[in-house]
Parts: sequence; C-alpha cells; structure tokens
Amino acid sequence: MSDTISLLKEVDSGCKMAIDSMNRIGSYGMDGKLSHVIDHYKYKHMELQKQADGMLGQNGAAGKEPGVMAAAMARMTTGVKMFVKDDNNQVAKIMMDGCNMGIQSIAESINKYKQASKESVGLAKSLIKAEEDFMCDLKQFL
Repeated sequence: MSDTISLLKEVDSGCKMAIDSMNRIGSYGMDGKLSHVIDHYKYKHMELQKQADGMLGQNGAAGKEPGVMAAAMARMTTGVKMFVKDDNNQVAKIMMDGCNMGIQSIAESINKYKQASKESVGLAKSLIKAEEDFMCDLKQFL
C-alpha cells in the first residue's frame, strides 16, 4: 500500500506542476491554436490530478505539492526563456521540455514503486501518455 500511495503522490505532484506551468505560460502572447492545445492538455492534467487525488483519499492519504526548488527553477527558467524570445516556437519548446521531465520522473517512479497497485500504475501510465501526446501536438509549433 505504501508504494501505491507514493506513486499516486508523484502523479498528483506531476500533474500540479504541469498545470502550474501551463497557467504561467498562458500569460505570454501566443496564437489561438497553440492556446487551444495547451488548454486541452491542461484539462487532461486536471482530470488526471483529480483521479490521483481521489485514489489517494480512498487510501487515507493526501496529495503532494511539487517540490519548492523544482517549482522555483521551472518558473525562473520559463521567465528567462520567454524574456529572450517570446513566440509560439519558444512556448512549444518550453512545454516540450516540461513534458520530457514529467515523463522521466513518472517512469522513474513506476520503476521505483514496484509494489504499487495496478490502478495507480495505470494512472501513472496515463499521465505519461498525456505528456507524450502533448509533445506530439506541440511539434507543429516548432
């Protein structure tokens, strides 16, 4: 059960980090098509986060906030990159970098928490799939 809770906390945290990044990047100018893609995946991440939160609640646990240092670094990096170049191409690159980090983090957690329930592993794999799909949809803006 502890592996299940640990994995669900990582999924919860990963979704929160992604949603925060998408909210922050939304303040920069981008065309309607890119904005629509980001909104679509923000909604997907919100749904996955809601599922993780519900599964954590069923196991008597609470969600996990993203690490303070990781969140601060992500905000700073985004700000600097957008200051240097503020266009759709840059937004897509930043979002793709975030997807890549998310995929690595969740895949590592799946491998680390080997005793996690099938349902929690399935949810983690759904998050990885959403990140991969997001990256594919962002390629058109490069």
